Amino acid sequence: MSPTKLITDYIADAWMDGDADGLEPHTPIAELNIIDSAGIFDLVQYLQDEFRITVPLREVSLRNFRSVQTICDLVERLRKDEGGTAA
Repeated sequence: MSPTKLITDYIADAWMDGDADGLEPHTPIAELNIIDSAGIFDLVQYLQDEFRITVPLREVSLRNFRSVQTICDLVERLRKDEGGTAA
C-alpha cells in the first residue's frame, strides 16, 4: 500500500470516524481542524512506527503537516536522510 493511502487511512480512522471522503492529498488538514496540535504528535508516532523513521522535533511543524501530501514528502525525505528507500 502506498504511503499516501496509509496516511490517509490512518487520519480517517483516527480523526474522521473512518470516513476518508473529501480527504485528498492536498486537503489542508490543520486549517480544517481535522487534526489538532496534540493529534500531530499521535500522527508522528504512527509515522515513526509505520515507516521506521525518526521524526526530529524540529520537523514537527505546520509546514510538514499541512496536508497528506506534505506528510508524505516529509516521510520520503526522512527515509532518504536515514539511508532508506523512499516510497
